Amino acid sequence: MTVCRKRWPTTPALRTASTLAPALLAPKKILLLSVSAGAGHVRAAEAIRAHAELADGVSTLHLDVMDYVPAGFRKLYTDFYIALVNKHPALWGYLYQIANEARPDSTLQKLRRAIERVNTRNLLKEIAAYQPDAIICTHFLPAEVLAHSVRNMDFTCPVWVQVTDFDLHRMWVHQGMAGYFAGNEEVAFRMRAQGIAPHAIHVSGIPIMPAFAEAPGRDECAREHGLDSQRMTVLLMGGGAGLGDLGQIAARLLALNSEYQIIALAGKNMVALTELQKLAVDYPGRLSPQGFTDRVPHLMACADLVVTKPGGLSTSECLAMGLPMILNSPIPGQEERNADFLLEQGVALKASDAVTLEYRMRYLLQHPAKLAEMRDKAKALARPEAAARVLDTVLAHDPDLSKHNDPHALLVQ
Repeated sequence: MTVCRKRWPTTPALRTASTLAPALLAPKKILLLSVSAGAGHVRAAEAIRAHAELADGVSTLHLDVMDYVPAGFRKLYTDFYIALVNKHPALWGYLYQIANEARPDSTLQKLRRAIERVNTRNLLKEIAAYQPDAIICTHFLPAEVLAHSVRNMDFTCPVWVQVTDFDLHRMWVHQGMAGYFAGNEEVAFRMRAQGIAPHAIHVSGIPIMPAFAEAPGRDECAREHGLDSQRMTVLLMGGGAGLGDLGQIAARLLALNSEYQIIALAGKNMVALTELQKLAVDYPGRLSPQGFTDRVPHLMACADLVVTKPGGLSTSECLAMGLPMILNSPIPGQEERNADFLLEQGVALKASDAVTLEYRMRYLLQHPAKLAEMRDKAKALARPEAAARVLDTVLAHDPDLSKHNDPHALLVQ
């Protein structure tokens, strides 16, 4: 299978999506591939797509790989993953480390990749039908599947990889990719240590939606959601799947202090949302439960502090809004690595259990200067332009001059 449209004329590197030059010929077709195992990979792809909509001469299509695989395979990658990290986080951490240390040429890894290829045949047909000019993967699965076609020299479309955590797992690294996007310098360093050529690595940040750099002021957002803009506000986030016992956490925080109000995001977890709504009756005017919503930037604009799981996307959004964080019970694996980075940068504290969370809250309430310091560091660390940088780099890439057709060119031998 050979997939690639006619190559387009090269254009100068561009700094923002809004300054992209009009297309000289047909619109450049960018295919975004994500996996709905957690919300972060999908949100990263959507962020790049949103920036592309601001550009002239660019057409995008975003596909969830899970829409093109058999039901059993989809259940393994989505429902099983969410159940595992929520109910057996230690086991997930063990599997994460084992997979990171596994030799790519081991029999088990070869078998796993073969199973992936068999289950993603419909995806490859969809890619062939779309004929993209470039592909951006925000999950390792499509990158791994496409790498096989690149190695076989029957796939000529450049494939880019956007890592969506402040850590690099070995399963993200593949031969023949056109380039890699890293969330920070440490991830870029890890990429080089894994053998990715330095010129193929771009420290872009993790893509987030334009709205996180464009949210209205606090007063306007507070009125929109029936909140008191003058009152200290804590945003409690459970991730897109509503992971974590939000009801118990909210109840403990509400009992701690009567001076602040809480916004609690349950995501798609209707059980958690119902529990929060019942709790709100006992605390009128102090708890605002929210289900899955596209108004997160507006809700963040109301907040002074976020209690969240340390996903790469959610924490990048917090940074863009200048919000200090308390990282609640990070699961072993990518969340622990994300937490380590944010703690080292001074933008977050970590709470490993409910008692520690209460202690951290009391500490920040008693030390407003510390909270202000964390806020300033968050603003300095933020990369709200990450999605635009990714798009600019992909559009400025010249397939004729690159070495992406050599499956070994972007790995240091």
